[in-house]
Amino acid sequence: MQPPGMRRMMPASGLLLALCAAVLAQDVPPYTEDCRSGTYPPAGPTFQGLAPWYTVNLDQPPSERWKKIISDKKQPLMAMIQQIKDLVKSIFHSEKLIDLVDTKLPALVGKLPPPFDEEIKGIAEASGQPLGEILLFNIFYELFTVCTSVVAEDMSGKLFHARNLDFGLFLGWDVKNNSWTITEMLRPLVVNVEFRRNNKTVFVSTSFAGYVGMLTGMKPGILTLTMNERFSLDGGYIGVLEWILGVRQGAWMSFLTRSVLENATSYEEAKTLLSKTVMLAPAYFILGGNQSGEACVITRSRQSCLDIWELDLQKGQWYVLETNYDHWKPPLPIDDRRRAAMKCMNRTTQKNISIATIYDMLSTKPVLNKLTTYTTVMSVSDSKLEAYLRDCPDPCIPW
Repeated sequence: MQPPGMRRMMPASGLLLALCAAVLAQDVPPYTEDCRSGTYPPAGPTFQGLAPWYTVNLDQPPSERWKKIISDKKQPLMAMIQQIKDLVKSIFHSEKLIDLVDTKLPALVGKLPPPFDEEIKGIAEASGQPLGEILLFNIFYELFTVCTSVVAEDMSGKLFHARNLDFGLFLGWDVKNNSWTITEMLRPLVVNVEFRRNNKTVFVSTSFAGYVGMLTGMKPGILTLTMNERFSLDGGYIGVLEWILGVRQGAWMSFLTRSVLENATSYEEAKTLLSKTVMLAPAYFILGGNQSGEACVITRSRQSCLDIWELDLQKGQWYVLETNYDHWKPPLPIDDRRRAAMKCMNRTTQKNISIATIYDMLSTKPVLNKLTTYTTVMSVSDSKLEAYLRDCPDPCIPW
């Protein structure tokens, strides 16, 4: 018998075939739509609220830093971890894997680089959840993040950086509600965090309560950064498995992005760190600076940098846009968010680009889809980061 929370969830293999057939049969609305306009400031059914703001004091001991956030978000965090456990049980038809998580993973927390080891221990203590399960919660983000990120420059040289964070692909499709179960449970965990040291802002980020890595962030006045997953045969699963088995030469993607946000002092320094650091998983790093022309997509394998795609204003390249495919290759036909997003950007034109028109693009299906948990828009020159919880009401594409 399946766990109660999983009874309406279709197996991943059957789900993939069904959804692919549906998408291929309907390459018209509701799976694609004309570029939206007038969606900013957000309102209506796609807008689920503002992400709340919290402060993490980097002067505090790592084990103490997340207590306030966890105190406020304890119940949704517990519910999310239980859902992950139920999902694992339903896939493997056994509780043995969860038993291994509870008995074996805690010893590996001490193998994480500081301060992440002590922060995760502090989160486990504050939430009352087993240490191994909090580590598992953090590992999930290395493997299942499917996103759209863009950096664009307007006619005055001002840079805008924005992203949709899509998460939960194949993690429990709720047939009754036409939604991804993990995606739905993530929204209450979305938070904006201001990291401070010596009473000064170091960087700001949109993240999930209980997660110590960073996927979206800004160092005010200096740089903006987002990370998208890159699918590869030599992918994150292999890197994480190697790390568990004791091969720990690579950095966790989200730990690297947080380290860059905290420590890099310039766009060029950040680009070097993101290009050259050996990692556990392949990734796309979408980086923006604070000067005209400072924006790029860094395509990474686990071991090396494969490509750096930069703005080229002289050639009319006034934005860079990344989903989850190498920019020089076509995306999968059933997941062509890139074409829809670029159509809207090109129709907007550089003359009219702004936070509002970028938000319009990110609100256009299938760029907005059933996996979208939040939209963040950033302006480094204005030191502005705004994050909005999202939903994609039916009819809407699953990804």
